[in-house]
Amino acid sequence: MAVYTHVSDDQIDAFLQAYDIGERVSFTGIKAGVENSNYLLVTSLLKTDKNRAILTLYEKRTKREDLPFFLGLMAHLGRRQIPCPLPIAARDGSLMGELCEKPAALFSFLEGAAPERITPALCAEVGMWLARLHMAGEGMVLTRGNGMSLPAWRDLIGQCGDRANEVAPGFAEILKDELAFLSQSWPSNLPRGVIHADLFPDNVFFDGDKLCGMIDFYFACTDFLAYDLVITLNAWCFEQNNVAFNITKARALLRGYERVRPLTAEERWRLPTLARGASIRIIATRLYDWLHQVPGALVKAKNPLDYLTRLQFHQQISSLTAYGFDP
Repeated sequence: MAVYTHVSDDQIDAFLQAYDIGERVSFTGIKAGVENSNYLLVTSLLKTDKNRAILTLYEKRTKREDLPFFLGLMAHLGRRQIPCPLPIAARDGSLMGELCEKPAALFSFLEGAAPERITPALCAEVGMWLARLHMAGEGMVLTRGNGMSLPAWRDLIGQCGDRANEVAPGFAEILKDELAFLSQSWPSNLPRGVIHADLFPDNVFFDGDKLCGMIDFYFACTDFLAYDLVITLNAWCFEQNNVAFNITKARALLRGYERVRPLTAEERWRLPTLARGASIRIIATRLYDWLHQVPGALVKAKNPLDYLTRLQFHQQISSLTAYGFDP
């Protein structure tokens, strides 16, 4: 469930007084998502699909000081025809307000649905639109450092220590060795720009085989573009039941990406290292949450071992043909 803050009818009506979107018709909590509270709003004068909008209340895991970047990024991408939620401005031009003593914002409603089954055709669409997002991010004035980069992985895994072995025997030593490798091998001079950094299947909407929406930009930051690509590769190209790599899906995703933005030779060469980092990033957050579960928590912790399998695959890469590139 993703409604952590209850908003009364009187509270939402008072909030809407700052907007030129008419009166509330309906207001319903949305269960999808894990970070913030989300509501589906219908008003009498909204100039969006079927007068619908999304209201988001930002909970404590989203830093208030990061919101101008996130909201500005979505507005920037929307102006460049990237299908993402568009912030709806209040009468005074502001994109963010206050509701229930928390930052809040309204967004345009996106049609479509997250995929029930991932196919190569969907992977090709995701690759193409990810490259378009990277290209559209050029000219973005605001920047944001990646708060989930190598120092954060070290910190989270360090806080878990030997308790990682409670998840799997020898897990702590595996992570220690991998962090040592990444500390020595992480690149420093690859093409950089705005990245989504969390383009998992539940953050992408489709209408048939056509991508029609990209959501949840709250990990977005400025970092290596190729790093964003392998985060997406990890999320879309491993089978969920046995976490085996699907080279057909990977080939489709990579070709879709390179039809819009070809990788440099350096980016290609660095892909296995970047993919190992992308795996460790998810392992670190999932491991920490797994070992620090709160009784009665609304969100169920995910097993970090799913991404250990991905890490081990990338560790064994000796040729880029294993990712689906031509020889």
